[in-house]
Amino acid sequence: MKTIITSTIFVLTTMFTYGQSIYTKTFGNINDKPIIFLHGGPGYNCAGFEATTAQQLADKGFFVIVYDRRGEGRSSDPNAKFTFKETFDDINDIYQKYNLTKPTLIGHSFGGVVATLFAETYPKKVQSIILVGAPVSLQSTFKNILSKTKSIYQAKKDSVNLKYISMLETMDTVSIEYSSYCFGHAMKNGFYTPKNPSVEAKNIYSKFRTDTLLTKYASRMSYEAPQGFWKNEKYTTINLTKNLQSIQKQNIKIYGLYGKDDGLYSAQQVTDLQNLIGSSNIKYFDNCSHSVFVDQQTEFIDAIKVWTK
Repeated sequence: MKTIITSTIFVLTTMFTYGQSIYTKTFGNINDKPIIFLHGGPGYNCAGFEATTAQQLADKGFFVIVYDRRGEGRSSDPNAKFTFKETFDDINDIYQKYNLTKPTLIGHSFGGVVATLFAETYPKKVQSIILVGAPVSLQSTFKNILSKTKSIYQAKKDSVNLKYISMLETMDTVSIEYSSYCFGHAMKNGFYTPKNPSVEAKNIYSKFRTDTLLTKYASRMSYEAPQGFWKNEKYTTINLTKNLQSIQKQNIKIYGLYGKDDGLYSAQQVTDLQNLIGSSNIKYFDNCSHSVFVDQQTEFIDAIKVWTK
């Protein structure tokens, strides 16, 4: 545990393995408003948010907790079960460790699925959830990816990739192979990258690349996790619409932050979410893709400040 005191601000930064090798790190004053960041995947980690945004958010008066899910990133565990129950148990351990009562959960991508289902299961333990580039319906997301990539390949007269799309269109849309290929085409076509990144985003990405250790973790994927969550939870079929409605009935606020350059989601998908949670509870940014917390960091932090008052 490392403690730094700067002027009158008490900043606590800890890095530890909790339980069975659960990587966790905190930023900011433990007495400030708590936020838990839930990373994407399945199979990724919190390194990108940790390196670029966690401290910046803490500097605005938040106690920020990041962690890698069990069996993912730096939370190595050969016995990980990759179930939502196991994931919730680990989150509850974090609550206990830091004496949390009702933090805000920020769920990025698949982390938004985790945040939603945790809030529905433990409504009294969540102040609000903020979905960041998170899917509501996985099947709708796959359909959107295929539609967009097919149009791109048709415009380029790319017969090779059009054949791959034709093959995908005949596959079982529930299968893990189908989802993997869809995300592969999304990555191939730059769906995760803003078309015209801001100067701020360019500087953040440039600085992040100098941290070779965290860059290495951020780009590393565990293949056991998507296989496990597919086998145990059929996550490729998840549609959170009813879950979000259930959360609203528990008076838990739901917010959303999305980028217009995020190729995973159509404008209609974002509109549908807006109609569900309210127009004032969602922001849809220009020059922004999947990593909203980097692509529009200032706006990202400003929105969280307003929504957590």
